[in-house]
Amino acid sequence: MVGNDYRFSGRVALVTGAASGIGAAVARRLQAEGARVAAFDLRAEAPEGVLALAGDVSDSARVDAAVAQVNAELGPVEVLVCSAGVPGQSLRTVDVTDDEWRRVLAINADGVFFCNRAVLPGMISSGYGRIVNVASIAGKEGNPMAAAYSASKAAVIALTKAIGKDVARTGVVVNCVAPAVIDTPILEGISEEHVEYMVERIPMGRMGQPEEVAALVCWLASEECTFSTGATYDISGGRAVY
Repeated sequence: MVGNDYRFSGRVALVTGAASGIGAAVARRLQAEGARVAAFDLRAEAPEGVLALAGDVSDSARVDAAVAQVNAELGPVEVLVCSAGVPGQSLRTVDVTDDEWRRVLAINADGVFFCNRAVLPGMISSGYGRIVNVASIAGKEGNPMAAAYSASKAAVIALTKAIGKDVARTGVVVNCVAPAVIDTPILEGISEEHVEYMVERIPMGRMGQPEEVAALVCWLASEECTFSTGATYDISGGRAVY
């Protein structure tokens, strides 16, 4: 891991979806660079020294309680990384049930909104905050057999733009990343054909690694990111160049 050992010294960070994948990589890097980190996931799992919180991001009351707990135990949340998400089932649009549609949107879109809303008052009050939401290239291009997932990630991108503008003069910056396919456990819920389709569209010819995404996320979450808000940063091995 290449990073700045003290970039987040004294900062308090909350990472959702931190039990595995991108969220876990981000939590590890934030901690390594000096942050006091809380990890929020369905499973209360976290590296040593990280505050582990169990809960569902689609439950707004639980999100509010988790933020309150972090504020009480670690200090006011200054960095939020929203990485919790599900891929949804690989289905043709006509086969997506109401329940499946609502499940994916509730976790991927509602969850990001609830978490952003919960931390913003404290960040605005203090005059400082960094929020990074994890979207997907699917939210920009749409993936076949992934209508709910694509729509949910498009919602994250639009939400990031809106909130970034809402708080642009408060000292809080809000950005998102749009990865192509990344080698994480979320792929276990996607068909092999769908994964092959995604990798074939990457000019570099491979999946990304969680640590590569974490490097970008941690720059966006740092004091070095000062003149960007409401933006979407592609990390796609050349797939997206716009």
